[in-house]
Amino acid sequence: MRYPKDHGQQTRRRIVENASYGLRQTGADGLSVVDLMELADLTHGSFYSYFKSRDALVVEALALAMDQTIAHWLDLTQGLSAEKGFDAVVESYLSPRHRNNPARGCALPALAADIGRSGPEARRTFAGRLEKMIDIIARLIPKRSSSDAREAAAIAIATMVGSIVLARAAGDKRLSDALLEAGRQALRTQAASGGAERPQCTEPGFERRKS
Repeated sequence: MRYPKDHGQQTRRRIVENASYGLRQTGADGLSVVDLMELADLTHGSFYSYFKSRDALVVEALALAMDQTIAHWLDLTQGLSAEKGFDAVVESYLSPRHRNNPARGCALPALAADIGRSGPEARRTFAGRLEKMIDIIARLIPKRSSSDAREAAAIAIATMVGSIVLARAAGDKRLSDALLEAGRQALRTQAASGGAERPQCTEPGFERRKS
C-alpha cells in the first residue's frame, strides 16, 4: 500500500493532537506510551519512529494544548475593547462548558502540577507559553505600566486556574457552580477597582523577559 508523501507528518501530528487531548483529560503522569499511541489508533511499536522519548511527545502535546488556548484567547478578543476582551476571556474560561471538558480546555489547570515534576524541557515549554498568555491578558489591562499590567494579568490567570481546579474537584454541582461564580466575581472586582486594592508584589519576575 502506497502512502501519501506527507503520511509520516500527518501521522505524527495525529499522535501529538490525540496525546494533547488525552493528557489534559488524564494528566501527564497518567498515560503510558502504549496508552498514548492507542489514542491515535496506532500500535506502540511504531512510537520511536516518530519520537525519541515519551517526554518528547509530552512536550509537543503540551505546547499544542497551550497554543490552542493562546489562539482561542486571540480570536475571542479580536476587535473588542480591552474591557470587553477581558470579560470575554473570563466568562469563557470560568464557564461550565470549560469546567466540564478538560480534554479540550486549557492545559494550565489540567497539567501544571504534573509539569512541575517534569524535566527542564517541559518546564521551559510551559513557562514560555505562560509568558505569552500573561502578555495577552496584560494587553487587556490598559492604563498601567507594563510591569503592573503583567502582574495584574498573572493574578487574573492564577485566579481563573485555581477556580477551575476547585470547580472540577468539587463533587457537588452547586458548589462547583458557586466556585466558578466566585472566581468571576473576584475578577470583576479586580477590574472595577483598577487594581488599586491588589496586593503588591515584592519579588521581581513579572517584567517581560528579554530574549
